[in-house]
Amino acid sequence: MSNESIEKSLHFINKQADEYAKAKSERVYLEEYRKTLKAILMNEAESEGRKTGQERESYAYADSRYKELLLGLKEAIEIEEKLRWKLLSAKENINYQHQRNMMKMAEMRLR
Repeated sequence: MSNESIEKSLHFINKQADEYAKAKSERVYLEEYRKTLKAILMNEAESEGRKTGQERESYAYADSRYKELLLGLKEAIEIEEKLRWKLLSAKENINYQHQRNMMKMAEMRLR
């Protein structure tokens, strides 16, 4: 039974690894693009006559495009974290099953 559980966990990890990598790359991309979008919006604000950095920054943060990006980032983080915890759980299952196998082997030696 425990070897079957280990096999299932390994299969799950292999299956989910690509999804996790994709989710993480999406999150990192959005985090980096947020800086680009902020710069674009601050330049836009400057061309509209906002002179100080604080005015331009406020314009950027209040823009609907920036808010949309933040919602996308929120979703990307949620997806990544769900996958990460599922993968960690599968890894812990493997460790647990391995420990059980080692204990059974030790018990058999003591008999």
